[in-house]
Amino acid sequence: MLNLPWNGGECIATPPAVATGNPFVWREVAAMKFTIECEQEEDGRWLAEVIELPGALAYGQTREEALFRVQALGLRVLADRIEHGEASSPLTSISFATA
Repeated sequence: MLNLPWNGGECIATPPAVATGNPFVWREVAAMKFTIECEQEEDGRWLAEVIELPGALAYGQTREEALFRVQALGLRVLADRIEHGEASSPLTSISFATA
């Protein structure tokens, strides 16, 4: 679950557990939190980077555009890792927060 409109510069979706259908049975979920650093370049463009994913950088004409683009790129990187069996555990919750 990814909660996307930005609220105060932070996007979080990390519940501690998920209902299984039985109101008395809960299972733990695997959650990952990623940090995004964002800065404005000298030419006016914004650059955002997911610190925990080397090479996950994206430019945008606005800060918000760069943030949304780098989140999408980060999700693509994670999907690729899952598809190729490189994820450390099954992911059920992902969150991005600006540094």
